[in-house]
Amino acid sequence: MDRPGLENSMAITAAQVKELRETTGAGMMECKKALTETMGDMEAAVEWLRKNGAMKAVKKASRIAAEGLCFVSSEDDQKAAVVEVNSETDFVAKNETFREFVAQVGAQALHTEAADIDAFLNEKWEADPSVTVNEKLIEMIAVISEKLSIRRFEQVKASEGFVSTYTHGGGRIGVIVEAACGNVNDAVKEAVYNVAMQVAAMSPKYISENEISEDERAHEKEILLAQALKENDELPEEKRKPQNIIEKMLIGRLKKQFKEICLNDQIYVKAEDGKQTVSEYLQSVAKQNGTNLSIKRFVRYEVGEGIEKKHENFAEEVMAQVKG
Repeated sequence: MDRPGLENSMAITAAQVKELRETTGAGMMECKKALTETMGDMEAAVEWLRKNGAMKAVKKASRIAAEGLCFVSSEDDQKAAVVEVNSETDFVAKNETFREFVAQVGAQALHTEAADIDAFLNEKWEADPSVTVNEKLIEMIAVISEKLSIRRFEQVKASEGFVSTYTHGGGRIGVIVEAACGNVNDAVKEAVYNVAMQVAAMSPKYISENEISEDERAHEKEILLAQALKENDELPEEKRKPQNIIEKMLIGRLKKQFKEICLNDQIYVKAEDGKQTVSEYLQSVAKQNGTNLSIKRFVRYEVGEGIEKKHENFAEEVMAQVKG
């Protein structure tokens, strides 16, 4: 017997919505709508979600998302945040809907108090507190039809000066630099912005050599020693050197290698003489402006770094889709 109005009068509980979300991975609003449409029938709700494409996110979970965008947001030169949001293809990274979403994630990261990515994903979405960040992400996966991932974020607050930001390649690289300075003016800001570009271009690991741990020094020395010993063994016997001599020669190699990965010791990319280091450049700017100036911290994100990318033959991929 049909009972008119049952669908509209039936109350869907939070527990039902939670169960369906855990089963399907679909967003909260989709789950609630599916349960309403199917009068609370869990199996029918799953089918409704499948038919309406709301489970696309789950189907894409095993794919590799190594493209995407880095986005940097800032506030009054005192606070900045950088995020990396990944997509499967570079094509989607150029999509305006995706770019707008990444900008919203960047704004969320600027204001978040989350300590890690899990906490970040579970907090309320700033633009719509009825959903979490993760639920919004799942909704975007359904809209864009690719696996998306909010991979990481970092927030930087100035304590003795200001922060400067730089984005390169339309979002391929995002940089934040925190500077300590007693007299902040346009010339000083320009100098630190130039250093942010240096970080993007030269990818330093540290600010100065004293940040390099003894363990890493020993590890790098071990690698260089192994290389040097191999080169030595390949020489004619009369030209080979004793190991103690080789180890002494490594001191120079190590020093050169550490200079290449330490920001202050790198050659400044705009140096007119090709010799001025970043540290010397900052000292000259500080002297000209009657202040102190140093780099306290930097953050550099590059899209996909550290992710093992899946290389596929495009023609084969198309044929696989046609056959599938």
